[in-house]
Amino acid sequence: MALTLYMHPLASFCWKVLIALYENDTPFTPELVDLADPAQREAFNKLWPIGKFPLLRDQARGQLVPESSIIIEYLQQHYPGRNTRLIPADADLARDVRLRDRFYDRYVHEPMQKIVLDKLRQQDQRDGYGVEEAKGQLRASYDIIEGEMADRLWAMGGDFSMADCSASPALYYANLVVPLGTAHPNVAAYLERLKQRPSFARVLAEAQPYFAMFPG
Repeated sequence: MALTLYMHPLASFCWKVLIALYENDTPFTPELVDLADPAQREAFNKLWPIGKFPLLRDQARGQLVPESSIIIEYLQQHYPGRNTRLIPADADLARDVRLRDRFYDRYVHEPMQKIVLDKLRQQDQRDGYGVEEAKGQLRASYDIIEGEMADRLWAMGGDFSMADCSASPALYYANLVVPLGTAHPNVAAYLERLKQRPSFARVLAEAQPYFAMFPG
């Protein structure tokens, strides 16, 4: 196959790209990388010295493409599929999708990761203040999403988009560390729709054997 995705089944930003690939039945080869293995880490870092997932290799075009949003843009341009257009052709709508994508990455995904990564630290190295700050950011983001999802099916309205690819892992993991509870019923209902979407349901099923590794 022309496309290889370097990834790990628990890595949340990999989920975002996997959803995009599954939405359009895009053929690819998953290359699982265990960054805890020194040899695998070294080999991966030779490809992408930043050393973060996901990374897409396009053998046919001789391209290495990092960063989840950029990968999805690349897939739409060169491997668009026939099922779901994840970024609208209209420039204004496309900008709105990118804005929502950035919102979920910056204001849901990043604070969630701050909390999760803190759980992996030794007790004397933990950042209690930073964790509380991240929890506050998540709650503020939940409030914004709650209002937006009052009359929407998906993040941008009626059409599934890159913004939903971003929202899926962000909200799934965020709900584990700062539960939505009863204060955000619209967000909770949106998350349930995302989990039932076949592309995301497949990602969750494939990650199931690895969930015991998730801290907390």
